[in-house]
Amino acid sequence: MRGLMVIIVLLVVGASARAQQFPFEYWHDGKVVLESGDTLKGLIKYDLQTDLIQVQYNKKAESYTARKVIFCEIFDATARSYRQFYSLPFALSGTYKAPVFFELLSEGKLTVLVREEVEYRTYNSMYFYGGTYTRLVLVYKYYLMKENGNIELLTGKKSEWLDLMGGWAEDIQKFAKSNRLDFDNRYELKKILDHYNAIAKR
Repeated sequence: MRGLMVIIVLLVVGASARAQQFPFEYWHDGKVVLESGDTLKGLIKYDLQTDLIQVQYNKKAESYTARKVIFCEIFDATARSYRQFYSLPFALSGTYKAPVFFELLSEGKLTVLVREEVEYRTYNSMYFYGGTYTRLVLVYKYYLMKENGNIELLTGKKSEWLDLMGGWAEDIQKFAKSNRLDFDNRYELKKILDHYNAIAKR
């Protein structure tokens, strides 16, 4: 019986891995504002790992690097929301800054940016030989944009968010708890940050 369960789990996980699609693999309705000043409207596919945006418009398809784009907005049907991306100078490695794409998560007293990455993660399972299995998952890296324009990588931990919120931390914790919002969930974190930015400017 255990052998049969292992086979079933392997088939389910395998099918799930093959069927899994990430938001950046879809085409989204949206618009792109180029460095030249032109605005292109059509179907858009983005890739933050390569910092490329593809646009289908007027029966043409073009690819643009972050150097050629100022701003991009899409309607993400998978999340049922609009998402905005900006090309900003940042040193992903070393000290040399170059334009890269950031998604704007929340703007205000705390302006938070985010980038997506795909990583292999290992999970425990009693049904797999060796007790673990590996799969690709979408992870998020969060950044704080300071008033001087500098961009700083964050850990994304709940304690760090609350530290950044200073005297509002207790109110934000109550808000998150009463609305069952998780700091580790990218979409729920946005609601928390938006609430903080709304009350912190009063």
